[in-house]
Amino acid sequence: MKENMLDVLLYLFEHCVDEELELTPDEDSIKTKLSAAGFPENEIRKAFDWLESLAQLREQDNTALITPPKQLTHRIYTAREMDKIDQQSRGLILFLEQMAVLTPTTRELVIDRVMALESGDIDIEGVKWVILMVLFNQPGYEAACTWLEDFVFDDRRLDLQLH
Repeated sequence: MKENMLDVLLYLFEHCVDEELELTPDEDSIKTKLSAAGFPENEIRKAFDWLESLAQLREQDNTALITPPKQLTHRIYTAREMDKIDQQSRGLILFLEQMAVLTPTTRELVIDRVMALESGDIDIEGVKWVILMVLFNQPGYEAACTWLEDFVFDDRRLDLQLH
């Protein structure tokens, strides 16, 4: 039985993307599918709360998400963030920001959504998926999402770029 909220999110994301469905179909039918796939109700509820929070964050400041900053910013992680997001994952986030895949605003959304996951620490694979989910839910980020999707599904290319 699958018990992790991130597993629910990944399952939901993979099936929505693979079937090219929107994340707005009937919530009850999606929850039924997730239950049938073996996910516990409490993890399904947490995953939907996580997605709802992402949608609310997106609506708070759409203009900052689309308009890139004129200069790069520097992010200093808190001790709590560093405990949860390992060095390799922080390096990935920085790399994607330097490549203009992430903006400072989407970077903060990614960090917020990683911190909202209940797992103690998240590995780089989990962070890649969170980044992909955040970008997928942002208007105007289709090209960045497609570019990142290649890296999520082809780890060898990412390893070459980061080293």
